[in-house]
Amino acid sequence: MLLFLLAYLGGVLTIVSPCILPVLPFVFARADRPFLSNGLPMLIGMALTFAAVATLAAVAGGWAVAANEWGRIAAIALLALFGATLLVPRLADRLTRPLVVLGGRLSQAAEDVGARRSPVSASLLLGVATGLLWAPCAGPVLGLILTGAALNGANPQTSLLLLAYALGAATSLALALRAFGRIFAAVKWSLGAGEWIRRGLGAAVLAAVATIVLGLDTGLLTRVSLAGTTSIEHGLIDRLQPVVTKTAGQPAPLPVVGFFPPLAGATDWPNSPPLTREGLQGKVVLVQFWTYSCINCLRTIPYVRAWAEKYRDQGLVVIGVHSPEFAFERNIDNVRKAIAGLDIGYPVAIDNNYAVWRAFGNQYWPAQYIIDAQGRIRHEHFGEEGYDESERVIQQLLAEAGHADAGGGLVAVSPAGVEVASDTNDVGSPETYVGFRQAERFVSPGGAVPNASHVYEAGTPRLNQWGLAGDWTIGGERASLNQAGGGIVYRFHARDLHLVLGPGPDGKPVRFRVTIDGAAPGGSHGTDTDAEGQGIVTEHRLYQLVRQDGPVADRSFEIRFLDPGVQAYAFTFG
Repeated sequence: MLLFLLAYLGGVLTIVSPCILPVLPFVFARADRPFLSNGLPMLIGMALTFAAVATLAAVAGGWAVAANEWGRIAAIALLALFGATLLVPRLADRLTRPLVVLGGRLSQAAEDVGARRSPVSASLLLGVATGLLWAPCAGPVLGLILTGAALNGANPQTSLLLLAYALGAATSLALALRAFGRIFAAVKWSLGAGEWIRRGLGAAVLAAVATIVLGLDTGLLTRVSLAGTTSIEHGLIDRLQPVVTKTAGQPAPLPVVGFFPPLAGATDWPNSPPLTREGLQGKVVLVQFWTYSCINCLRTIPYVRAWAEKYRDQGLVVIGVHSPEFAFERNIDNVRKAIAGLDIGYPVAIDNNYAVWRAFGNQYWPAQYIIDAQGRIRHEHFGEEGYDESERVIQQLLAEAGHADAGGGLVAVSPAGVEVASDTNDVGSPETYVGFRQAERFVSPGGAVPNASHVYEAGTPRLNQWGLAGDWTIGGERASLNQAGGGIVYRFHARDLHLVLGPGPDGKPVRFRVTIDGAAPGGSHGTDTDAEGQGIVTEHRLYQLVRQDGPVADRSFEIRFLDPGVQAYAFTFG
């Protein structure tokens, strides 16, 4: 009963998270109608549909997700039509007449139902459509239900828990609908503005449909929502789960934050046989999400590599899940070269479709999930640092699994090159993308000209501003140099400057020369340049171009390419 109560309360909390916003216009659009024949059927249809689709998605895999995508398309069309009828009364009269007749027959009602009084069946249908579109925030409560379903397979308890969650959300929406309905009636009575309110709701419905089509409901709103409800849901979990006391001299017990999802979505395993969740039962597993041109990921590799070697014989399995950021990182040969160059001996799963990423509900590079021998996620860490804590978690979970010899000291690593930790106190410049989709602080006169050859002037960047010089084509995720002699300038403040680069489609190497404050870098050159600032782009990867050997200060960086064809993606700093 505690689990069902927790699921219900988790659903109730959904009303305070921004991810519910796309649903509200569809609910409030019926606020001026009788609740029992309009609002209630809609909420019932929404709750039942969500519970059914979520159950299928949790226990049946990809085909159910694909089926739901077709349902989403149909639901989007239906709700867009509904919004249009609110805006255009004549359209409403024509389109709702068949529903009115059908509703009258089904309910055997003798009364003449007007176009503005949709029958119960129409409300239920709109509820089904809303349920297909609703993507609640994957907070701890819903996340535990779904991952538990994926782990344990289909069972009545899973469906009932999902239904309890949906009913909790429907309860809070019903209360909001009742309150809004009274406000709607008061405004309509006092101002006679019912028609304008109806049209405003219609516009809100169409805006919500646009939000869903653009993916903002599961992207931006979900990220915003996490900060709003996760702490509350964690509080509920802490209150309802049994209290575990710490034994003197023993480490504090670790919470269960989720369950090990399947790895079936991986498209390739370039340096090992495919691994499965079932085959890893009884093992402690560390899953690291990374991508090979990500500087933050590269700086964690020495620790992950050391853990894999030190604890392999005690039962630890490390899996690097390579989820690409840029298109070139989808190329398996590029990933294989990176694995060899980084001396990664632990298994790497290629996650080009982000299936494993979504299964974990991940949002970050790098991200670590440490899973105990029973398949429970016991520790999460996002970003760099936290190495000592993560290693102690590994030791504790290995001890729980019966490996008493897994304790002892912590690994000592000696990173070099790009793997050296960032000098965080002196990093005053942010990651900067060159492609127009995410580019910021670009100061070349006239701005970026997307997807077309254009001759740029570098301009005079201030701190954290940058510009292009020469003939470039700026695409969505990169800029490509059309003629030799072009360059990039950046005014930065950091010890290290990195730039993700690659040769053109022909694969020919591209020579370059780097200057700092107009002079050769000397001792401040990076691992991919010499003291004269010379280097060569031979493959798609991250290039370390500057490592200051003296006091860190604001510097003017410039790179000039002596050959055409180079592709520039992003600056990072350390």
